[in-house]
Amino acid sequence: MKIYTKTGDKGETSLHGGERVPKDDLRIHAYGTVDELNSILGIASLKISSMELKEVIKGLQNELFIVGADLATPELKKGKKLIVDRVDDKLILKLEKIIDDFNSRLPELQNFILPGGSEGASFLHLARTVCRRAEREVVNLANNVDTGKKIIIYLNRLSDLLFVLARFENYSSNHPDIEWKK
Repeated sequence: MKIYTKTGDKGETSLHGGERVPKDDLRIHAYGTVDELNSILGIASLKISSMELKEVIKGLQNELFIVGADLATPELKKGKKLIVDRVDDKLILKLEKIIDDFNSRLPELQNFILPGGSEGASFLHLARTVCRRAEREVVNLANNVDTGKKIIIYLNRLSDLLFVLARFENYSSNHPDIEWKK
Protein backbone atom coordinates (compact mmCIF):
# COMPACT_ATOMS: atom_id res chain seq x y z
CA MET A 1 0.00 0.00 0.00
CA LYS A 2 1.36 3.39 -0.97
CA ILE A 3 1.46 6.15 1.62
CA TYR A 4 0.63 8.86 -0.88
CA THR A 5 -2.75 8.83 -2.58
CA LYS A 6 -2.61 12.16 -4.46
CA THR A 7 -6.26 12.74 -3.50
CA GLY A 8 -5.28 15.79 -1.46
CA ASP A 9 -3.18 17.45 -4.14
CA LYS A 10 -5.88 20.03 -4.88
CA GLY A 11 -6.22 21.15 -1.27
CA GLU A 12 -9.07 18.86 -0.23
CA THR A 13 -9.31 15.88 2.09
CA SER A 14 -11.97 13.37 3.09
CA LEU A 15 -13.84 13.22 6.35
CA HIS A 16 -14.88 9.87 7.78
CA GLY A 17 -17.86 8.94 5.66
CA GLY A 18 -16.33 10.22 2.43
CA GLU A 19 -17.36 13.89 2.36
CA ARG A 20 -14.63 16.01 0.69
CA VAL A 21 -13.74 19.30 2.38
CA PRO A 22 -11.02 21.93 1.95
CA LYS A 23 -7.92 21.29 4.04
CA ASP A 24 -8.57 24.56 5.87
CA ASP A 25 -12.05 23.42 6.97
CA LEU A 26 -12.80 24.03 10.66
CA ARG A 27 -12.97 20.27 11.29
CA ILE A 28 -9.50 19.80 9.81
CA HIS A 29 -8.10 22.60 11.99
CA ALA A 30 -9.68 21.03 15.07
CA TYR A 31 -8.56 17.45 14.59
CA GLY A 32 -5.20 18.57 13.20
CA THR A 33 -4.53 20.39 16.46
CA VAL A 34 -5.61 17.31 18.43
CA ASP A 35 -3.08 15.34 16.36
CA GLU A 36 -0.41 17.96 17.15
CA LEU A 37 -1.25 17.61 20.85
CA ASN A 38 -0.87 13.85 20.58
CA SER A 39 2.58 14.26 19.04
CA ILE A 40 3.70 16.62 21.81
CA LEU A 41 2.51 14.09 24.38
CA GLY A 42 4.72 11.53 22.63
CA ILE A 43 7.73 13.81 23.14
CA ALA A 44 6.70 14.55 26.73
CA SER A 45 6.57 10.83 27.43
CA LEU A 46 10.21 10.51 26.35
CA LYS A 47 11.25 13.33 28.67
CA ILE A 48 9.43 12.50 31.89
CA SER A 49 10.89 10.35 34.64
CA SER A 50 7.76 8.80 36.17
CA MET A 51 6.65 5.47 34.74
CA GLU A 52 3.21 6.15 36.20
CA LEU A 53 2.97 9.36 34.13
CA LYS A 54 4.19 7.54 31.02
CA GLU A 55 1.28 5.10 31.37
CA VAL A 56 -1.22 7.93 31.86
CA ILE A 57 0.14 9.70 28.78
CA LYS A 58 -0.12 6.53 26.69
CA GLY A 59 -3.77 6.24 27.73
CA LEU A 60 -4.37 9.89 26.83
CA GLN A 61 -2.78 9.39 23.43
CA ASN A 62 -5.15 6.52 22.73
CA GLU A 63 -8.12 8.62 23.84
CA LEU A 64 -7.01 11.46 21.56
CA PHE A 65 -7.53 9.09 18.62
CA ILE A 66 -11.17 8.84 19.72
CA VAL A 67 -11.37 12.65 19.92
CA GLY A 68 -9.85 12.98 16.43
CA ALA A 69 -12.17 10.36 14.95
CA ASP A 70 -15.16 12.04 16.60
CA LEU A 71 -14.15 15.38 15.09
CA ALA A 72 -13.52 13.84 11.67
CA THR A 73 -16.93 12.21 11.56
CA PRO A 74 -20.03 14.31 10.91
CA GLU A 75 -23.05 13.20 12.92
CA LEU A 76 -25.04 12.27 9.82
CA LYS A 77 -24.37 11.27 6.23
CA LYS A 78 -27.45 11.55 4.04
CA GLY A 79 -29.74 11.08 7.04
CA LYS A 80 -27.82 8.07 8.40
CA LYS A 81 -25.76 8.09 11.60
CA LEU A 82 -22.12 7.22 11.06
CA ILE A 83 -20.73 4.69 13.53
CA VAL A 84 -17.58 5.81 15.32
CA ASP A 85 -16.46 5.95 18.93
CA ARG A 86 -17.52 9.29 20.37
CA VAL A 87 -16.32 11.26 23.36
CA ASP A 88 -18.71 10.54 26.21
CA ASP A 89 -19.22 11.19 29.92
CA LYS A 90 -17.18 8.09 30.77
CA LEU A 91 -14.03 9.57 29.22
CA ILE A 92 -14.61 12.90 30.97
CA LEU A 93 -15.13 11.25 34.37
CA LYS A 94 -11.97 9.22 33.84
CA LEU A 95 -9.98 12.45 33.37
CA GLU A 96 -11.54 13.97 36.49
CA LYS A 97 -10.54 10.92 38.51
CA ILE A 98 -6.94 11.13 37.29
CA ILE A 99 -6.84 14.88 38.03
CA ASP A 100 -8.10 14.30 41.57
CA ASP A 101 -5.64 11.45 42.15
CA PHE A 102 -2.51 13.31 41.04
CA ASN A 103 -3.56 16.66 42.51
CA SER A 104 -4.09 15.05 45.93
CA ARG A 105 -0.39 14.08 45.94
CA LEU A 106 0.85 17.61 45.26
CA PRO A 107 1.52 20.47 47.65
CA GLU A 108 -1.23 23.07 47.60
CA LEU A 109 -0.71 25.70 44.93
CA GLN A 110 -0.03 29.05 46.62
CA ASN A 111 0.92 31.17 43.59
CA PHE A 112 0.61 31.27 39.86
CA ILE A 113 3.38 29.26 38.25
CA LEU A 114 5.30 29.71 35.04
CA PRO A 115 5.51 26.91 32.51
CA GLY A 116 8.78 25.11 33.05
CA GLY A 117 10.78 23.24 35.62
CA SER A 118 11.99 19.90 34.33
CA GLU A 119 12.19 19.12 30.64
CA GLY A 120 9.26 16.70 30.92
CA ALA A 121 7.11 19.22 32.77
CA SER A 122 7.93 21.84 30.16
CA PHE A 123 6.64 19.57 27.40
CA LEU A 124 3.50 18.86 29.44
CA HIS A 125 2.94 22.62 29.78
CA LEU A 126 3.40 22.94 26.00
CA ALA A 127 0.86 20.14 25.51
CA ARG A 128 -1.53 22.03 27.81
CA THR A 129 -1.33 25.17 25.68
CA VAL A 130 -1.88 23.21 22.47
CA CYS A 131 -4.84 21.49 24.16
CA ARG A 132 -6.31 24.93 24.94
CA ARG A 133 -5.90 25.88 21.28
CA ALA A 134 -7.64 22.66 20.23
CA GLU A 135 -10.44 23.52 22.64
CA ARG A 136 -10.83 26.99 21.08
CA GLU A 137 -10.90 25.46 17.60
CA VAL A 138 -13.56 22.93 18.63
CA VAL A 139 -15.64 25.74 20.14
CA ASN A 140 -15.37 27.57 16.80
CA LEU A 141 -16.37 24.39 14.97
CA ALA A 142 -19.29 23.78 17.35
CA ASN A 143 -20.53 27.31 16.67
CA ASN A 144 -20.81 26.41 12.99
CA VAL A 145 -21.78 22.71 12.83
CA ASP A 146 -23.16 20.08 15.19
CA THR A 147 -20.22 18.42 16.92
CA GLY A 148 -21.66 17.37 20.24
CA LYS A 149 -20.58 19.27 23.34
CA LYS A 150 -18.66 16.42 25.00
CA ILE A 151 -15.45 17.12 23.04
CA ILE A 152 -15.25 20.66 24.42
CA ILE A 153 -15.69 19.38 27.97
CA TYR A 154 -13.12 16.62 27.40
CA LEU A 155 -10.50 19.05 26.10
CA ASN A 156 -11.19 21.45 28.95
CA ARG A 157 -10.58 18.69 31.51
CA LEU A 158 -7.56 17.42 29.59
CA SER A 159 -5.86 20.81 29.75
CA ASP A 160 -6.48 20.86 33.52
CA LEU A 161 -5.00 17.36 33.77
CA LEU A 162 -1.93 18.36 31.76
CA PHE A 163 -1.33 21.25 34.18
CA VAL A 164 -1.55 18.86 37.15
CA LEU A 165 0.69 16.31 35.42
CA ALA A 166 3.31 18.99 34.69
CA ARG A 167 3.29 19.93 38.38
CA PHE A 168 3.50 16.26 39.36
CA GLU A 169 6.45 15.68 37.04
CA ASN A 170 8.26 18.63 38.61
CA TYR A 171 7.40 17.43 42.11
CA SER A 172 8.39 13.80 41.54
CA SER A 173 11.67 14.77 39.85
CA ASN A 174 12.60 17.33 42.53
CA HIS A 175 12.25 20.35 40.26
CA PRO A 176 10.28 23.06 42.03
CA ASP A 177 7.53 24.79 40.12
CA ILE A 178 8.63 28.25 38.99
CA GLU A 179 6.54 30.82 40.83
CA TRP A 180 5.33 33.90 38.99
CA LYS A 181 6.78 37.08 40.45
CA LYS A 182 5.26 40.51 39.91
